[in-house]
Amino acid sequence: MESVKSARCVLFAYHDMGYACMEALLKMGAPVAALFTHRDDSHEEIWWRSCAELAARHGIPVHIDESVEALGAKIGALKPAVIYSFSYRHLIPASVFEPAPLGAFNLHPSLLPAYRGRAPVNWMLVNGEREAGVTLHHMVVRADAGDIVGQRAVAIDDSDNALTLYRKLVPLGVELIEELHPKIVAGIAPRRKMDISKGSYFGRRKPEDGRIVWQWPARRIFNLVRAVTHPYPGAFCFVGGRKLLVWEATIGAENGTLAAPGRVVRETADGAIEIAAGEGSVIVKTAQFEGGVEGVAREALSEAGRVTDTIQFD
Repeated sequence: MESVKSARCVLFAYHDMGYACMEALLKMGAPVAALFTHRDDSHEEIWWRSCAELAARHGIPVHIDESVEALGAKIGALKPAVIYSFSYRHLIPASVFEPAPLGAFNLHPSLLPAYRGRAPVNWMLVNGEREAGVTLHHMVVRADAGDIVGQRAVAIDDSDNALTLYRKLVPLGVELIEELHPKIVAGIAPRRKMDISKGSYFGRRKPEDGRIVWQWPARRIFNLVRAVTHPYPGAFCFVGGRKLLVWEATIGAENGTLAAPGRVVRETADGAIEIAAGEGSVIVKTAQFEGGVEGVAREALSEAGRVTDTIQFD
């Protein structure tokens, strides 16, 4: 039977979850034979720690955006006992993960089988969920569908946005790895079947998914704004044909009809703008015209004319 310090690991890891979980394995003394990761995309706000830099500091070979053919050959030569995927952005083929004798495992940032697929943190907020979590599961050919090894849950608060929620999930992922990696190596890890018919699947979010529809209830608009605010592309609407990004908002009223949807209701003392929704209202606190400067809503909107009573949000 292998020990934690003798079971060779190969990691497919990226983003802050990848960094934190790789760091946890290294602290346990797990021998990491190689890291397969991604090159940062210049179009994204890069706020997370670099898995590649962590690997380099520990003398671990790093492979960036390898082809499927290259993966198969290199994994075979490495002869890993166990394979992990932490926030790796591509589906790993069976020919790569099946040879690992102790198994191959993916850490997914949702309580599977709910929110299989892409961008679960964003989708959970968009849909107004009150609980999030992480799941360690066996890799199978189908995405996020293998038997569950362990899960951790955390509450979603109204104060959460995608970044704060992600940061709640990272330590939960670390807890799972610290608890379950020794059990995986010892061959005593728990395992229960995942019934994907009782869950949900969401695909990659598209730019148009960020558009605010002012006929929606206030809470739905609020949830969208916090789901895609920084470091994501932002929720948006149009004012006089110009694209306006809404970076921070709160709910003014949950119920009632204050005015026609998209109509300015009032300006607050701190420069925020209250806007009528299909039900209730939303207080826009910070905003930015595309190509303009982000700032307090009143200042950001001042170039569109007098704010109260004149601006209609499309």
